[in-house]
Amino acid sequence: MGAILRLGDPAKAFWLTRSVARTMGINLSGALAEGRLTSEGYAEMVTRCRTCNQVEQCELWLARSGAGASSAPADCANADIFNRLKKG
Repeated sequence: MGAILRLGDPAKAFWLTRSVARTMGINLSGALAEGRLTSEGYAEMVTRCRTCNQVEQCELWLARSGAGASSAPADCANADIFNRLKKG
């Protein structure tokens, strides 16, 4: 039998996802409006965040980074997507 996937709090994952984006200067609502991110893709980002076991490290990164981070944390489950959206 396969491993059971544990999902974290959806509200926390939503706000962590938005916070990482904001710290990087990414407007997720704008990316949605511009078609650079789909609503399904956004939902997948939040779900991927819910599966991540690096929540405490993410919170520390957010606290240290403030605004203006040039890239997502290397261990972020959504790093590739955040970095792509940052590039435009």
